[in-house]
Amino acid sequence: MDIKRILTGLIGFPFIVLVFVLGNKYIIDCLMAIVAILSIHEYINCVKKKANPVSWILYLLAGSISCIHFIPKTFLSQYLGIGLICFVTVLFLHVLFTDMEINVLDISFTLIGALYIVGFTVFIPILYGYEECCIGNVGKYYIWYIIMATWGTDVFAYLVGKHFGKHKFSKISPKKSIEGCIGGALGGVALVLAYTFVLNNWFDMGINYLVIGCIGLVLSIMGQIGDFVASSFKRYSEIKDFSNLIPGHGGMIDRIDSVIFAAPFAYYLLTMLL
Repeated sequence: MDIKRILTGLIGFPFIVLVFVLGNKYIIDCLMAIVAILSIHEYINCVKKKANPVSWILYLLAGSISCIHFIPKTFLSQYLGIGLICFVTVLFLHVLFTDMEINVLDISFTLIGALYIVGFTVFIPILYGYEECCIGNVGKYYIWYIIMATWGTDVFAYLVGKHFGKHKFSKISPKKSIEGCIGGALGGVALVLAYTFVLNNWFDMGINYLVIGCIGLVLSIMGQIGDFVASSFKRYSEIKDFSNLIPGHGGMIDRIDSVIFAAPFAYYLLTMLL
């Protein structure tokens, strides 16, 4: 299993690097729409024993991520607000017109899927396309803070937990230890600071190390919470992985759970504080 995980990482990570480095915001929009659609499919399969989410609207919302940068920035909040109102209205119309074949529990799981998968994932392309006056597209640099903080935390948490983990953190994820969580957070922050050193010295970004270190810590913690959130869904549905889509890693959600949970925090912290 570890060999499959390593080999998949050696193939997958360079691909991610190439796409985010050589791509543009429209390519990232389409990529994240595909990721969201695959994740929605896994989510629906995960909860289908407990509820029957309104699948078509979840797939529609996931696919709409591909159009996020076609919406004028000045009207984005209005479009999202109107979209949310229409979304909730359509869901409850399903209850009415199906004579409760679709019930409140189904609606609840649909809402959770929309907010958790689509609502969090959309912040990745939004951050990637973020621009500042007189500087340009800084989002293509900021996006790596999410990856450094979350995936770095995963790696260091695994290594520290494997060699020094003695105190279990939660029964939600029995293999995780307090030592691993702390080690993961410190490792994630270290990678964030190292990346900032590169940006400051090679790209003249002038980012404050104390500020970015605190942001890195928040992203690491949020990423770990995201991991526990995904695990709680799996425990609730009594499954090991969301799917076997990615050898050694499980499903798409298994791979991006920490990334998407940290994404909205990354967007607001990086764009407001840097």
